[in-house]
Amino acid sequence: MINSLENNPPHQVVIVGGGFGGLYTAKALAKANVNVTLIDKRNFHLFQPLLYQVATGTLSPADISSPLRSVLSKSKNTKVLLGEVSDIDPEVQQVMVGDEAVPYDTLIIATGAKHSYFGKDNWEKFAPGLKTVEDAIEMRRRIFTAFEAAEQETDPEKRRAWLTFVIVGGGPTGVELAGAIAELAYQTLKEDFRNIDTSETRILLLEGMDRILPPFAPELSQAAEASLKKLGVVVQTKTLVTNIENDIVTLKQGDEVKEIASKTILWAAGVKASPIGKVLAERTGVECDRAGRVIVEPDLSIKKHSNIFVIGDLANFSHQNGKPLPGVAPVAKQEGEYVAGLIQQRLKGNTLPQFAYIDRGSLAMISQNSAVADLGFIKLKGFFAWLFWLLIHIYFLIEFDNKLVVIIQWAWNYITRNRGARLITGQESLPLTVTSDSSYYTATENRQPINV
Repeated sequence: MINSLENNPPHQVVIVGGGFGGLYTAKALAKANVNVTLIDKRNFHLFQPLLYQVATGTLSPADISSPLRSVLSKSKNTKVLLGEVSDIDPEVQQVMVGDEAVPYDTLIIATGAKHSYFGKDNWEKFAPGLKTVEDAIEMRRRIFTAFEAAEQETDPEKRRAWLTFVIVGGGPTGVELAGAIAELAYQTLKEDFRNIDTSETRILLLEGMDRILPPFAPELSQAAEASLKKLGVVVQTKTLVTNIENDIVTLKQGDEVKEIASKTILWAAGVKASPIGKVLAERTGVECDRAGRVIVEPDLSIKKHSNIFVIGDLANFSHQNGKPLPGVAPVAKQEGEYVAGLIQQRLKGNTLPQFAYIDRGSLAMISQNSAVADLGFIKLKGFFAWLFWLLIHIYFLIEFDNKLVVIIQWAWNYITRNRGARLITGQESLPLTVTSDSSYYTATENRQPINV
């Protein structure tokens, strides 16, 4: 337990990870009688729900990123350490960052998750996911390079492959990507090229279950599919990806096997926990689930180590309704604020009831003027859901200048239908030479929609 003697040196809180969970914990401890060290391998906080807009040229990476030191500059009890935690010693109570040992009285781990290929990790370089700035820049490079290559291609079949986009996973990320690429092809770019007609672009959205957006109510899934089809997206449900090789995606629909030629394959089909969860399991004996998430106690601590907390996407908190909470920003935010409050109460010799997540609803963007929103007491679709989506995402951006820049960009894009961040940068990808066996995996995204 946390020592409650007020004459002791300031309590040392170490937070690993500067995402929503870690950052909101640090912000909530800004005026507490503790010393806080926030460790992250990046010097910025990233607003992941808008990464798809970086990938499709609407926003630039800086628009959705905030330097951690800037965000926490007024928190005089907090220091930021740039580095990656390689080991945890719960007996000595320290974490290793390179060769440096950082001691703690309370440890909070909030390192999030990355995309999962269900055991087919060799597909990653051929079908990038979307979790980091680098992922978004690489995805943007592939999307806009495809149109440039099609412009120069004289062979009709090869040109068709360049103008075919396959998105694996019909969760929120896949739906948002499909809608954004459709707007690019059929609206933004239609006057920009001379040798190709971008309206001939094919966009395929593949989902392993019987409907897209499985976490939403069925009527909202149907509305989202109707909106995508109106944009020109081909939605294929009950479709499993069995192989990706040599610009060919092999699909299984029931007993039928199909092959789709595509130069641009994008992955939005699953997530797995940060590898630090495995390190924690080896060091403490705590259990992890199949996705690598750490099984936490009702107060978000881990078994036998009440001064170690795991929050955000890395945590499996199943004490509320028997199912793990979704890996979304509001969950991490609420968990971080709860742990910060619990630490302060423990220092006073008190405690708190177990953590309880307040679910205020789920949102997914389809295109301009179109979204779906499940707020529990009401379900919205179309224009009003889209307006609500805009307001919620602006609210969750961290810094005021980010909010202002994004509002201006969205307003300009809405008026002009133009995307000003259509830059082709980054390294060229490796040739597609991957091979695979005949086993297959569901094209279903485990990430839940952003909640409000």
